[in-house]
Amino acid sequence: MRHAFIALLFSLAFTQPLAAQNAASGAIQSTIQNQITAFQADDFATAFSFASPMIKGIFGTSDNFGTMVQRGYPMVHRPSAVRMLDLRDVDGKLWQRVMITDQSGATHLLDYQMIEGPEGWQINAVQLLPQSGLGA
Repeated sequence: MRHAFIALLFSLAFTQPLAAQNAASGAIQSTIQNQITAFQADDFATAFSFASPMIKGIFGTSDNFGTMVQRGYPMVHRPSAVRMLDLRDVDGKLWQRVMITDQSGATHLLDYQMIEGPEGWQINAVQLLPQSGLGA
């Protein structure tokens, strides 16, 4: 009986963080998808609402933010396909990997750093990962 109790404690210790991460995963993916949907509609105000306070402080206005995305991340502004990949914890920070296919068929991998704020999950950074021979 004691061994069963210890096994249960170990089981809970290892599955609790995983369960919390899985619960967050859906909300995180929804935040990213909602921002991309807003970009597709050129609704930069809504897209900006999914950004963290740090990102809002850097760009100041939704128009500045929208211009940066159009110029620097055109695959995010006008994707032809979006696929959520793995959610990872890297040094205590959550990173959602996203595969985006652009209008010309090129595939891009991006990492979204996510933080939880009073309004829910927010995007705190986006990194375009180096190309490594990906195909659509």
